[in-house]
Amino acid sequence: QVQLVESGGGLVQAGGSLRLSCAVSGSSFSINNMRWYRQAPGKQRELVAGITTGGTTNYVDVVVGRFTISRDNAKNTVYLQMSSLKPEDTAVYYCNADISFPFRRREYWGQGTQVTVSS
Repeated sequence: QVQLVESGGGLVQAGGSLRLSCAVSGSSFSINNMRWYRQAPGKQRELVAGITTGGTTNYVDVVVGRFTISRDNAKNTVYLQMSSLKPEDTAVYYCNADISFPFRRREYWGQGTQVTVSS
């Protein structure tokens, strides 16, 4: 059974930083693309950043220059370093991963971690 477990959320003042982590546990799988999404109250879930197996990254425009996604393949973990945080970054952040097994492939989500940025 594959599980994605996020950590690192919390309350921070505007201009501060947080680092989110998402560890993938289980057996007999390989991890393909990994992503961070977020969902603010009353809004749709949006893609924040993604990273391929080879390390190619992409970001939503509003976080470019402030957020950095990275991964440690040996630890099956993806990170999101968030700096210069703004109140509008307040949301529940979700980890997402494409997981391959022998003969099948599916997408998994973490449980979410709350990030609150105070002004």
